[in-house]
Amino acid sequence: MEGILPLWKEKGMTSHDCVYKLRKILGTKKVGHSGTLDPDVEGVLPIAVGKATKVLEYLVESGKVYEGEITLGYSTSTEDSSGELVEQKSVEHCFSLEEIDQVISSFEGEITQTPPMYSAVKVNGRRLYEYARAGKTVERPSRNVQIYGYQRTSEVQYDHDKKTASFTFTVSCSKGTYIRTLAVDTGKELGFPAHMSNLVRTESGGYKASEALTLKQVKESESPEDLLKPLESALQVFPSYPLNDTEWSNVKNGSLIEKELLPAELNYPAVFYYQNKAVAIYNTHPKKPLYIKPVKVLRTEM
Repeated sequence: MEGILPLWKEKGMTSHDCVYKLRKILGTKKVGHSGTLDPDVEGVLPIAVGKATKVLEYLVESGKVYEGEITLGYSTSTEDSSGELVEQKSVEHCFSLEEIDQVISSFEGEITQTPPMYSAVKVNGRRLYEYARAGKTVERPSRNVQIYGYQRTSEVQYDHDKKTASFTFTVSCSKGTYIRTLAVDTGKELGFPAHMSNLVRTESGGYKASEALTLKQVKESESPEDLLKPLESALQVFPSYPLNDTEWSNVKNGSLIEKELLPAELNYPAVFYYQNKAVAIYNTHPKKPLYIKPVKVLRTEM
């Protein structure tokens, strides 16, 4: 059994919970997920099974799309609705949509983020959330991420009793982006403490919400293996090259290949196919620029 399962992770479950349950449902231990999705967040979580676990790193590196909600008026310890109140400031005036949109658009492009204390980033061998649960604050490493698109998707909803304002958004971003932090930083630019009050991941690794299946659907399927997408579906972003019989003999043995023997327009890294199956990923040799070398061998037998 091998392939990619676009799973719809439900709220309240960790990514590891999903892997644990799928191992039992599918009857195989070779199952892995493509990057942690917070327990309070639901959405698309691509799962690799069998040989497809070899391409997990490429799924992890892929971009994501989220739909969520930002609430202005108070911030929390976790930067989402599950945390304790940290700062509060009543929203007494109405924002113009142009004012919000201008702030939101300013985040598009490369930005620097500092991971929240309640996150899985490791500092000195411990995860940040472990420090946070112990009541400790440590210096956190900042990281650069890409925001490909960030738009408001609703009118502003005002809660006059709680003195808050909320609006929904969609964001397309690189791996490693903290949407909670993006929500907090958006609030700061608008002059208010804020938090992410809801979040759903609608796309990951090229797999969309419309393709995703719940654990219940997988469990109730008579042929769960038929639900898996081919591992090749995780490699669509790479250039491809079809091998002939002679080339396949070299590739399956992990041989170096001279660049001049391949099309000059082929960019690297590239996925090599044989009989319509992805068999290896090759990239330029770091010490021999006239050659390419295998960085990932996916199949040695057909």
